[in-house]
Amino acid sequence: METSAAEDSYKENMTRKNIVRVTDVTKDFDLGKIVVHVLKGIDLEIETGHYISIMGPSGSGKSTLFNMIGGLDKPTSGKVFIDEVDIAQLDAYELAWLRCRKIGYIFQTFNLIPVMTALENITLPMTFAGSTGDAATEKGMELLDLVGLEGRHSHRPSELSGGQQQRVAVARALANDPSIILADEPTGNLDLNTGEDIITLLKKLSSDRRVTVISATHDYKMLNVSDKVIWIRDGKIEKIQNREELDITTGGVAKTSGGDI
Repeated sequence: METSAAEDSYKENMTRKNIVRVTDVTKDFDLGKIVVHVLKGIDLEIETGHYISIMGPSGSGKSTLFNMIGGLDKPTSGKVFIDEVDIAQLDAYELAWLRCRKIGYIFQTFNLIPVMTALENITLPMTFAGSTGDAATEKGMELLDLVGLEGRHSHRPSELSGGQQQRVAVARALANDPSIILADEPTGNLDLNTGEDIITLLKKLSSDRRVTVISATHDYKMLNVSDKVIWIRDGKIEKIQNREELDITTGGVAKTSGGDI
């Protein structure tokens, strides 16, 4: 059955809705004698299912913006919406629920619990969400298979390579079927080839599961898989570029439609 143009437009809007919306966000840090203005009025929209890289030099504010989106910190002014919910208005319990159910976190240092096995690390968020027993174990094993670690369920972090630990961290981030994965320098402690494997894995998850991946990174390899790149400088968005606007060469970025980087 044919659909009308209005119906097609509605369906497109539904599949492209914004999962994250940031409006006029500022963040100041009071250091006693001085106040440091880290974010200086950020406006940003991120669509569901996109792979986003936030890039910029050290001290640019990208990690602070990353923390705002993840509900790990609150803005001095402005608003951050996740699925059109103003997260600054949530109490501690509501915010914890949102972080547990809606957001998966991947950190540069993996942040696995050393005394727990790979499977136990993965199922821990499920326990916090109320899922235990056979169901959690079965899902944890499925996630291990998904990230290429079949047979490694009983290994502790010290018995895994850096790349394998990061794969466990990716599986853990998926434990509660989040809408968003926040990856903070996910390749920072990995060698070149392993880093590329993790990037490819995250892109596949974004494409296959329509999970929105937002990465704060210095790694130019991220540009190869990003749907959109947000360039931050001096607490402001310098520019936002779609994938097709980037001219990517081996080893980095040669130029863009806006000139040299």
